[in-house]
Amino acid sequence: MPKGDKSAYTDKQKRKAEHIEEGYAKKGVSEQEAEKRAWATVNKQDGGGKKSGAGRKG
Repeated sequence: MPKGDKSAYTDKQKRKAEHIEEGYAKKGVSEQEAEKRAWATVNKQDGGGKKSGAGRKG
């Protein structure tokens, strides 16, 4: 997967990142920095992209 490819994320994770990004933009953070921070937040909260299979939490 190339760097920056968001295909491994669920729709919910993508919506979450978009919402976080909007919040940063309202605070005056640049668009590029807001996107970077939003995805870092999603990764920290959800542990990365899609997760499935037996024994997975959440």
